Amino acid sequence: MPHPEVGNKNKYDTATKLALITKRSIQNPQEKFTSLQHLLNEEYLKSCYKELKRGKASGIDGITKEGYTNESIVDAIRNIIVKMKAKRYYPKPTKRVFIEKANGKQRPLGIPTVIDKVVQLAIKKILEAIYEPHFLNSSYGFRPNKNCHQALKAVHKMVMTKPINWIIDVDIKGFFDNVDHHWMIKCLEQKVSDPRFKTLIIKFLKAGTIKEGKFIKTEKGTPQGGILSPLLANIYLHYALDLWFERIEKKKIKGYTQIIRYADDFIIGAQTKEEAYQILKDLKERLKKFKLEVSIEKTGIKEFGRYAKQNSKNRGKRKADTFNFLGFTH
Repeated sequence: MPHPEVGNKNKYDTATKLALITKRSIQNPQEKFTSLQHLLNEEYLKSCYKELKRGKASGIDGITKEGYTNESIVDAIRNIIVKMKAKRYYPKPTKRVFIEKANGKQRPLGIPTVIDKVVQLAIKKILEAIYEPHFLNSSYGFRPNKNCHQALKAVHKMVMTKPINWIIDVDIKGFFDNVDHHWMIKCLEQKVSDPRFKTLIIKFLKAGTIKEGKFIKTEKGTPQGGILSPLLANIYLHYALDLWFERIEKKKIKGYTQIIRYADDFIIGAQTKEEAYQILKDLKERLKKFKLEVSIEKTGIKEFGRYAKQNSKNRGKRKADTFNFLGFTH
């Protein structure tokens, strides 16, 4: 019997096919999906175009979603499908813009063209159908039915109900700009073995960016601003961090420890000071393997828990330690 995702391509609509892919991914967690490219058909890409938000900035071609008519978007999608089949589709470079962060610094964003956004959304939904059932509960960012409020509740629950006395407050240095493409592909290959579909994702990673009229190659990183980037970040950190912490690091630690992650922003709770320092040491080594490093200035170990305030007072400290997570000072 053929796999649902490689069976009769016209029997089901894409939403049904995605649901079947999710079901199969759950039933056969070790399976790699061999036939995905055919899902990127005209009807599916048109539905992805309709999902794009209006009023967003244009990419390097200067065309916004509102700039397309019903006829012109259909023509553009058909043209893309022809190019994909002939292996001649190459995403356009993203437009580099900077937005101001709360701390006054600037965050770089890469804005794709509308057509490239359509293809990115289509790829994202397929990858999500495959990977989402396997992501761990400790990951809250950019996932269906997960949000920052739940992550903050998890922090409160951990601190108030678990034997946590120390918080490792971690910042990965320029995460989105430093995602290693070799490791990113390795992570994708854990579940995707359709070579054309994989090549399409690599093309987005290598598309480059236009800054002040100049083309800049992208040898590493996944640009913030793209629809696909948050999911690729979750896939990368699922293998580089989440699974390692749950399956390897926790077994080394005698006391209680827990990780709470929202995209590349995460904290780790530890029971003892010694184990907090051990976890941070191990974490640095683990991230280094995946070509990442922690920011020395923004990463630290804080005494934090139900008894931290009293302990600080006993030692003559005027104030207990605090840490920042998801825009809140805890």
